[in-house]
Amino acid sequence: MRVLVVTAVPAERDAVTRALGPGPGDIDVIAAGVGPAAAAAGTATALALASATRPYALVISAGIGGGFHPVAPLASLVVADAIVAADLGAETPDGYLPVTALGFGAVEHLPPASLVRAVAGATGALTGTVLTVSTVTGSAARAAELRGRHAYAAAEAMEGSGVAEAAALHGVPVMEIRAVSNAVGPRDRAAWRIGDALDALAGAFGKLVPVLERWDEDDDH
Repeated sequence: MRVLVVTAVPAERDAVTRALGPGPGDIDVIAAGVGPAAAAAGTATALALASATRPYALVISAGIGGGFHPVAPLASLVVADAIVAADLGAETPDGYLPVTALGFGAVEHLPPASLVRAVAGATGALTGTVLTVSTVTGSAARAAELRGRHAYAAAEAMEGSGVAEAAALHGVPVMEIRAVSNAVGPRDRAAWRIGDALDALAGAFGKLVPVLERWDEDDDH
């Protein structure tokens, strides 16, 4: 099974490739850029180029991100059971409306349930909703508002929904894996554990290859 792993920045890409080593030739890792637009463009390009030769069977959005306290502590892993675009919509006098309430698009993508269970079991990761935001949360009020709208939110990042949209366009299943580098809320850079999160991300991918080799998409049909 050929797999595309999409990260935002080279440090995340390098953590994944370090864990995979020279062996798994069917796993390609790219750094597509920060944010949902860059992630979607990079993913769609890679999928289109591969479609003429050996198409990808799975896309993984991977990297570090913020964890919602106390669900996802620092340096923990989160595997998304739902990938949600959390700020794609409109503000109204009565509150936020997702774009689907306006009659457009999609805000949620569901990774294959059997694969989520298998990856979480192999890596010791938590499962929950991973929110995609275009502006990283920087206040307690914003964190509380997101949790109020998304009761099962475990983490936030900036690329998952973009990767998922591109994968859906090509009919390829998607999943998202996040290692928690900071708490969602007030920005306290002194408390961030980026190195530990990158190590956790590498550790997860070190355990991932056997899971991918055993997984059969038909398990979810």
